[in-house]
Amino acid sequence: MTTLIKHAAALLMDGETSVLQNAYVVVEGYQIVSVGQTRPEGNFDQEIDGTGCVLMPGLVNAHTHVPMTAMRGYGDGNNLQDWLNQYIFPVEDKWDSRAIRACTALGLAEMIASGTTCIADMYTFCEEIAQECAAAGINANLSRGTTLFTDDFSPKTFPGCVETRALAEGWHGYNEGQILVDVSIHGEYTSRPALWTAYAQYAQEKGLGMHVHISETKAEHEECLQRWGKTPIQILDQYGVWNTRAIAAHCVWTTPEDWALMAERGISAVHNPTSNLKLGSGIAPIPQMVKARVNVALGSDGVSSNNTTDLFEAIKLAGILHNGAQRDPLAVLPDAALRMATVNGGTALGRRTGRIAAGYDADLILVDFSHLSLTPCHSVVSNLVYAARGGDVVMNMAHGRVIYKNGAFLTIDMDRVKREVAEYALPQLFGN
Repeated sequence: MTTLIKHAAALLMDGETSVLQNAYVVVEGYQIVSVGQTRPEGNFDQEIDGTGCVLMPGLVNAHTHVPMTAMRGYGDGNNLQDWLNQYIFPVEDKWDSRAIRACTALGLAEMIASGTTCIADMYTFCEEIAQECAAAGINANLSRGTTLFTDDFSPKTFPGCVETRALAEGWHGYNEGQILVDVSIHGEYTSRPALWTAYAQYAQEKGLGMHVHISETKAEHEECLQRWGKTPIQILDQYGVWNTRAIAAHCVWTTPEDWALMAERGISAVHNPTSNLKLGSGIAPIPQMVKARVNVALGSDGVSSNNTTDLFEAIKLAGILHNGAQRDPLAVLPDAALRMATVNGGTALGRRTGRIAAGYDADLILVDFSHLSLTPCHSVVSNLVYAARGGDVVMNMAHGRVIYKNGAFLTIDMDRVKREVAEYALPQLFGN
């Protein structure tokens, strides 16, 4: 299928964060094939008029737990350990396939409507999550978050390993790369070296990425130092975990030595500013990490610890938080915040996405700049970072397919999803 998007101001996300006025962007299949200011010759299967809108790369949410949309606001107002042990873990014990699918579809719909075209999700019930992502049309790097608390371990029979292999064999590369599979060690503090070794070898053998929670809290970081005399980044490196494309979620308490190692190994940090603040975990040293040449992407984390997956909120927070914390208005500039959610996210997930250029994936969104909060516009980039909201998105194209337009979901039956959530999932999870 060929699509022509015309008359939009195209934010290219090239090295200069250029804006091409009255742009014409042609999509064939899954890719962008041309970008210019002259209408291309020929006919197209569909044309999308972007007059009054900014066309930009779709947002990359590089750390999510999508089904946890069911827990929005549940247990708020407690400290982290009480919140986890008294609220989140008991609910997660009640998941079944039907509830997971309903809540995954609900979470994906929220993301799609607010401009996300690609996610990196870590959770369980990954077969069901993959099915919902495939149906919704969103791009996804999926990983089965795996924990290990005993020394009785065989990668051939351990449930997390069995499910990871099944996920990779069944879904990696699905639909020309719409779905990719990563390997996931939940965290240093929730696992043992036997798992680290097995997953490091498996990821390298199969050419898969790695997704790990790293130094999210001070206690996690310091207890690791007590156990090993090394930080989480450093001890996992000793076992080969980072010898593949890797994303490290949070990185709040990482050190200069960690950043040097991350830059050397090509480990991407995923900044989750909203959840880190809400849970009292701290503020990740993002400006320092960027100066150390670490690739920094952006994530929402789970709705349970954020309450929304609107990545525009995370972009704004990433763009102002560090300026205030460091009392430096230049600590994170607007274009840097926007890169975290676009091209940097693409790099982190091993995808050719996050830019509007020939040969890049056709992951594109239209943002309506006629909305009051975006008027007037002295700078497209500044408006997107400081003023835009997910509700300003009027078109979402993921993997070359329009999946949302003018408030309508084209791949998700929202009436069915809302009914499933209300009548089955919520009673299953929260009923007496």
